[in-house]
Amino acid sequence: MARKTVLTEAERDVLKVLWERGPTTVRAIQQELEVRGRRWAYSTVATLVQRLAVKGCVASDSTTVPYVYSSAVSREELLGRRLRDAADELCDGNLPPLLLALVQGDYFSPEELAGFRRIIDDAALQGGSSNSRNRILSKRKKP
Repeated sequence: MARKTVLTEAERDVLKVLWERGPTTVRAIQQELEVRGRRWAYSTVATLVQRLAVKGCVASDSTTVPYVYSSAVSREELLGRRLRDAADELCDGNLPPLLLALVQGDYFSPEELAGFRRIIDDAALQGGSSNSRNRILSKRKKP
């Protein structure tokens, strides 16, 4: 079984900066985190970036000085890993119970559910998943 991708809150904060800003330096990450209320030393941010690199979530360009770091995993890929981990842990590896729990939990608007129906129909016609799911997920309002 593949190792779980477990990230600390601090690591997630760093990864969010990389997703939003794109490739950047540790100093720029530190400055952005400070704007968001995280006042960490440069060395702390550098350690977090290195931990993310070990976990396969961050890549570095060592041809530049200072090094430039970028996300090696998209938000959607990480979400997929975490859902797979949850399915493995809670549902004997089956994903449908997770989806059912979300739908029955009344987390989605009627419009979102209609969008999911279209995605499912498209995926069934194509014999697999559809990239259009990102459109629906990106429009979802945060609670």
